[in-house]
Amino acid sequence: MKIKEWEKEISEFLVGKTIKKIEYLTEQEANECGWNKIPLVIIFTDGSYIFPMADDEGNNGGAIATSSKELPTIPVMWGN
Repeated sequence: MKIKEWEKEISEFLVGKTIKKIEYLTEQEANECGWNKIPLVIIFTDGSYIFPMADDEGNNGGAIATSSKELPTIPVMWGN
């Protein structure tokens, strides 16, 4: 798909959603993915969720860049 097509599909999924809560994956959930980096999960009121990955192949959890001067990066946590 081209950029505009991806933007349309992603917009249909995300625009208008309300965040219900945020939490980090549990260490067990990260281990089940084969990850040692534990990302933040954004959970919406409709039960859907998103979390960052290191790449398109899902090779590890990822950090989130923000526009906040006080919180420029939401970090990953490290599992054992």
